[in-house]
Amino acid sequence: MATIKVKTIDISAKEWTDKKFGNSYFSGIVTVNYGMENEKVIHLPFQYGYGDHYTTVAQNELVKLGFMSDSHLHIANYCREHSIIYRANIQRSCLLRDVKNLIRNSF
Repeated sequence: MATIKVKTIDISAKEWTDKKFGNSYFSGIVTVNYGMENEKVIHLPFQYGYGDHYTTVAQNELVKLGFMSDSHLHIANYCREHSIIYRANIQRSCLLRDVKNLIRNSF
């Protein structure tokens, strides 16, 4: 369980679309307390999902690790209610190799 005070949550993801079947996949990095001494980085592995599904997966990981309480609110609304700075972005139309090797590649 996390014991740090959460002040910021940043989610960065990359998405690749399989043109043959039309399926979208993503991977991402969630940073809690970006730039602070107690910064924590969580990796979201390559997985199926499109739209803002990457934010839902990130929220589930944050709940699992104890950075957020279990809530039915969307992560953006949760952060607003708890005065947490929230930033999320996704780069679409990325190459498969960039999405699969996200940890080695920088944003």
